[in-house]
Amino acid sequence: MRRHIIRSVFIFSIAGIIASCQNQETIDLQNYLSSGKDIYKAKCQNCHGENGEGLGQLAPPLTDSVFLKNNKARLACIIKNGLNEEISILDKTYKEKMPGFPELTDIEVAQVKVFITNSFGNNQGFSSYHQVAKELGKCK
Repeated sequence: MRRHIIRSVFIFSIAGIIASCQNQETIDLQNYLSSGKDIYKAKCQNCHGENGEGLGQLAPPLTDSVFLKNNKARLACIIKNGLNEEISILDKTYKEKMPGFPELTDIEVAQVKVFITNSFGNNQGFSSYHQVAKELGKCK
């Protein structure tokens, strides 16, 4: 019994040390990814697909890292307000209007942005709530 208690204390101590070695940005990234995935499933997946593959000519894929990287500062505005302009992704042109999601809070927009830019083959790092709030303040 005593050996079991000592082993349990040791395992919990090691787990605590490992968790404390992560910096706050890494912890925030994991939290944003988790919450962003849930929001993506509820709001975006129907058109952009479970794996970000898009929906034919109607909705573009979210697998083009170049487009996402070149438009990273605009993504928050696109998520919140939608998009009503022609875009070209992976040599295909998309003309359909994307609806906005004005009901999403700034933190939810940040979470979806982090999920999209770090899923489907994308690896663009963390965007904080504060950064996204600034981007949303500049929406046209």
